[in-house]
Amino acid sequence: MTRSFDLRTVSGWFRLIALAEAVSWAGLLVGMYFKYLGTPRTEVGVKVFGPIHGGIFIAFVVGAVLVGMAHKWGVGTWILALLASIVPLGSVIFVMWADRTARLTPAAGSAGVLQPGGAVPETT
Repeated sequence: MTRSFDLRTVSGWFRLIALAEAVSWAGLLVGMYFKYLGTPRTEVGVKVFGPIHGGIFIAFVVGAVLVGMAHKWGVGTWILALLASIVPLGSVIFVMWADRTARLTPAAGSAGVLQPGGAVPETT
């Protein structure tokens, strides 16, 4: 596992959820294609990926709130994160942007490392 998906950090969990959200969006879009345009027409894809995507979507929004609080995001970053949750594959684009602009880097004084019993700032 790479450092980006380090599940000991809040940011690592958020990256993983963002990737899962994008994959579930893609699955739902394929399911919608077969429901409305494909041959044979079937609702199986929507019935499978709809609830999966709904749950992961909620996890992404909750994750964005937690990461935003941990990293002290400004209002603009919050708005972009919430908009990214709506746009297909926007979650991955948001995470790439947030990485490049250091918005997923821990705030000064805390590393956002998860320890048993809760988040404990890591001293450097």
